[in-house]
Amino acid sequence: MLFRKKMKKDCLYCQHAKAVNESVLICLKRNDQAAVRPCFRFKYDPCKRIPPRPKAPDFSAYDKDDFSL
Repeated sequence: MLFRKKMKKDCLYCQHAKAVNESVLICLKRNDQAAVRPCFRFKYDPCKRIPPRPKAPDFSAYDKDDFSL
């Protein structure tokens, strides 16, 4: 998912977008507010992607005896 060939075009992951604050992005190529719709100059930057947190393991199926030696 991180290095897919066909990535959904989103200004949040664009190399040319710069974050002003948490909700506003500025496109350095178009010189306007980004995230309205991605432009044809979209270039994916994998360093801007924050992966989702992994799910916590479910230990309810195990007993205390399963964890003892």
